[in-house]
Amino acid sequence: MVRGRAAGTALTGTLYERDERAPSFRGAPEIAADYVWVCDEFYEVASGGQVQRVDGREVNVAFESPAPRGYDSREAAVRAAEEHVRTQFQRIGVDRETVEIEVIEDAGDGTDASHSPGREASETDGTGDAR
Repeated sequence: MVRGRAAGTALTGTLYERDERAPSFRGAPEIAADYVWVCDEFYEVASGGQVQRVDGREVNVAFESPAPRGYDSREAAVRAAEEHVRTQFQRIGVDRETVEIEVIEDAGDGTDASHSPGREASETDGTGDAR
């Protein structure tokens, strides 16, 4: 997983590796790649959408369907994931340079090494659903 935090909120997407199967959902393209990145895409709207608290202000955010993207190497996938996360924050008015990026490795025992209580309510899991 790759997580970005800035302005009091967070966004997490999932990087599926060679031995993992990326999720499929209606409208998702078929991707035959060693590494697949899946994460929400969103942008600020004048009204409607979902209200998020960002840097002390309320922002109306509209979500697009996550679009899986495939990469041949883990390094390329992580670089693209980091860029994607920074871009999403920029789209809602957050300076991309203030986004703290964290690459979260699997704990290896079937649990998510990143699990911790008290995550921001606005954090999403890469599928459009809040965690």
